[in-house]
Amino acid sequence: MRIAFTALLLAGSAFAGQAQAQVQPEEGSDSFSLGQIIVTAPRTQGIEIDTNTLSSNAIYTFGRTALDDAINLMPGVSAGNSGGTRNERLVFVRGFDRFQVPLSIDGIRVYLPADNRLDYGRFLTTDIAEVQVAKGYASVLDGPGAMGGAINLVTAKPTKALDIDLRGTVNFDNDTDYAGYNVSAKVGTRHDRWYAQASYARSFTDHWDLPNDFTPRNVALEDGGARDFSRTRDWRVNAKVGFTPNATDEYALSYTYQEGAKGAPLHISDTVTTPRFWDWPEWNITSIYFLSTTALGDRATLKTRAYYNQFDSILRSFTDRTMTTQTRPYTFDSPYEDRAWGGSAQLDFDASEADTLRLAFHYRHDKHVEFQTSFSTAGIGTTEPRQTQTEETFSAALENELRLTPDLRFTLGGSFDWRNLIKAQEYGAPLGTSGASVLYNYPRRDADTWNVQGRFDWQASEAVNLHASLSSRARFPTIFERFSQRFNTAIPNPDLKAERATNAEIGGSWAAGKLRVEGALFYSWVRNAIFSVPTPAYPCTASTTPPAVPVAGCALTNLSQSRNVGKGEYYGVELSVSATILPGLDAGFNYTGTKRNLDYAANPLFHPTGVPTHKGFAYLDWAPIEKLHIVPSVDLASNRWTLFTALPASAPQRYYRTGAYVNAGLRVDYAITDGIEIGVGGRNLFDDYYTLTDGFPETGRTLFASIRARY
Repeated sequence: MRIAFTALLLAGSAFAGQAQAQVQPEEGSDSFSLGQIIVTAPRTQGIEIDTNTLSSNAIYTFGRTALDDAINLMPGVSAGNSGGTRNERLVFVRGFDRFQVPLSIDGIRVYLPADNRLDYGRFLTTDIAEVQVAKGYASVLDGPGAMGGAINLVTAKPTKALDIDLRGTVNFDNDTDYAGYNVSAKVGTRHDRWYAQASYARSFTDHWDLPNDFTPRNVALEDGGARDFSRTRDWRVNAKVGFTPNATDEYALSYTYQEGAKGAPLHISDTVTTPRFWDWPEWNITSIYFLSTTALGDRATLKTRAYYNQFDSILRSFTDRTMTTQTRPYTFDSPYEDRAWGGSAQLDFDASEADTLRLAFHYRHDKHVEFQTSFSTAGIGTTEPRQTQTEETFSAALENELRLTPDLRFTLGGSFDWRNLIKAQEYGAPLGTSGASVLYNYPRRDADTWNVQGRFDWQASEAVNLHASLSSRARFPTIFERFSQRFNTAIPNPDLKAERATNAEIGGSWAAGKLRVEGALFYSWVRNAIFSVPTPAYPCTASTTPPAVPVAGCALTNLSQSRNVGKGEYYGVELSVSATILPGLDAGFNYTGTKRNLDYAANPLFHPTGVPTHKGFAYLDWAPIEKLHIVPSVDLASNRWTLFTALPASAPQRYYRTGAYVNAGLRVDYAITDGIEIGVGGRNLFDDYYTLTDGFPETGRTLFASIRARY
């Protein structure tokens, strides 16, 4: 019934009017070109959603203020939820997760050196120009780690002498009670030889409501209505100044600071596991970076990036749901202090009119520091010594673009990546030993890997573009994967190798008049995938220093270790269609089908989680009069695998499928003047109840009212 009603809503809008829609022309692109990465599809206009780029217009129109929600609009990308007490929003690109798809801001990677558990819900989109997503084939020139693709947030830059964009939205819950707000402001100026801009964005969620048909299973965990511990707060400021001395050169200095805080909702029905009352009062990122492009004569161009990043976060564990006391041995304060600095240089050289050679070198230095404070039953905290993990990552890349004919281009690239582990400290009694806690070092292991790729692009006709690519990419495991003992349940593995995926794709686009169609078939072979493997026994030792002497009759059991034992295939199809059906009526639709087969012999029960088999998005943009836009839309997805967690530790794993939904949305905007418009709308209008991961339902119906002013 809901699907039928949504279809009628879309169809009704399609045939309700034929008035001409007016699109305000832009004086120039507001995307910060120095901060872009290499993507291989042309950009679309308006609110159209293409395969590689998501515009700020689409983000605003569909009210996607957080990164995970925004790029879920695109084909080949799906959003998810980590569940559990970490309460992290996830993104998958053609089945590859956050560890295998790097995230960057203006081409500068955002990386957490301990575990890289990025929370995509903390990255705001209201003041950026576009989101770029390279899927499968991600250029080796953009740096290491892009095993399954890459995501890049491109900040905006001004396009005229006075460029202002102000936005404000008030959100309401299922009962039309106040639920939070989003605001952003962008002010800039552009001149012949320089530009400057400052932007601010803030998002506050007081709470969100569960759907009305949610039935509490354990009121001590969740009683319905407003979701307990769902409050979040995020804000970001960005400032940049640029110098453009001539038509080819540009130099820019940017500064970004963002702060986040969030609660962690509880599993709605898990009475087996003791609830963890966790809170994240800090999740802060600081970045300052310099970007440049310089023409070296008529044939060469030098592009450089240099940056310094900070990431500071605190995780707090409390005694009970009041979140006020820390009087149990399992309560703690766990701060992270991460620092990174580095840069890259890329030289492009036109060897001839038909041949371009590109060389790139990347360097990154990561330093992670942690020091946990644990509490006693009396509430007295004891802070452990600071533990430091430090490593360097390098990448040298070469790419050659050869124009075989005016309409046929072949690109071949390769890179060599290496990582030097400088220090990896831990505090405690080393696994398998007894006695007092000590500060000790894990064994140092360096690593290296290679990447290679090739791509054909053929302009078959004025309307048709075709491409085919093959790319083999790897990514290094994190410090967490190599060394974490997971509360004394895992054995470190300093020799853990890089994961690898070989990605093949054929696709193309066809544009004729007001109709545009894009599509792709993709297939990925995954090898050396990292799994946590049960180990039969681990010997106890009498010493923390070599040579370790086994203790007779002593062995630890029920442990696991990260190993490169997995393999499998990801494959699927993407289709995207956009069209102007009538004057004043635009439409768009995209579909993704993804199948993942990933396993290892020791666990026949395993299923890869988080990605739906089928996913789609459709919208209409109807302008019955010049100043009015009515935009109905629908998100839909099939089931996805999830892991049932409310089981005793000794029970076998249990996977099941969940998460199917059809969510209808509607936005209505009216332009009061040429520069001011107001809007109202809602998401999940049918108040659909669904979960993406076991025990953590998604948001019910939400409503909003907004205003936007531009000059």
